[in-house]
Amino acid sequence: MTVTRRQAQELLDRHGVRPSRALGQNFVVDPNTVRRVVRLAGVQAGDQVVEVGAGMGALTLALAESGAQVTAVERDRHLLPVLEEVLEHADPRPTIVAADALHLDWAAVLDGADRWHLVANLPYNVATPLVLDLLDHVPAIDRMLVMVQREVGERLSAAPGTKAYGIPSVKVAYWAEAALVGRVPANVFWPRPKVESVLVRIERRPEPATSADPDALFALVRAGFGHRRKMLRGALAGLVDATGFERSGISPEARAEELSVEEWGRLVDA
Repeated sequence: MTVTRRQAQELLDRHGVRPSRALGQNFVVDPNTVRRVVRLAGVQAGDQVVEVGAGMGALTLALAESGAQVTAVERDRHLLPVLEEVLEHADPRPTIVAADALHLDWAAVLDGADRWHLVANLPYNVATPLVLDLLDHVPAIDRMLVMVQREVGERLSAAPGTKAYGIPSVKVAYWAEAALVGRVPANVFWPRPKVESVLVRIERRPEPATSADPDALFALVRAGFGHRRKMLRGALAGLVDATGFERSGISPEARAEELSVEEWGRLVDA
């Protein structure tokens, strides 16, 4: 069982709720899409899964159908009765957490297991800060499959030398390997968004990509991308001298978007 477009409209009408534009609510109302998300996330029976932005529970139901134990996080109190109704007969029954994921006590929520999947349909305005915060501070989440606006997904998974590559790309690459694994048409959402969406898979590395001190690393990255049109010798003036460039093997004529996270690490070590 999943939530179709017609069922979604009937549910919200019955509870007197409308989708919130302020919260970026665009609900997935296509059964094939939510099952595809579960498949691409690699969720299996017995897995511990946390879903952020459960909404009306279409994806939550699909995750429960896989046999996973699901913890569904939803901040909109108006949607909670809808979510409770949709999940009433789900087996195994998901746990509902009424909270804002950006201000959640993750240690308390994830206390029941050491390894978690995160699967979520994320509004564009919270996607990047949430993903980066989880990579920085919540090591128990070692795999993610997120549905996000196309531009956000491209930034999270971008490779060096591409237009979308920037500070978020380096941060993700420091902690994990990320890849675009699918596109999601606008017609599977209700209300229909004006933007394209993609699916991004993020798998945490056993160890960070470089042993360089992370505070020093990202201070350098921020400085470099703060002047991304400049060559590194100008953008990093006062931070990296000629000897540092020589020792690292990085050309001072390169630009920030050309460097991999490992190369940024070499600059820090030098």
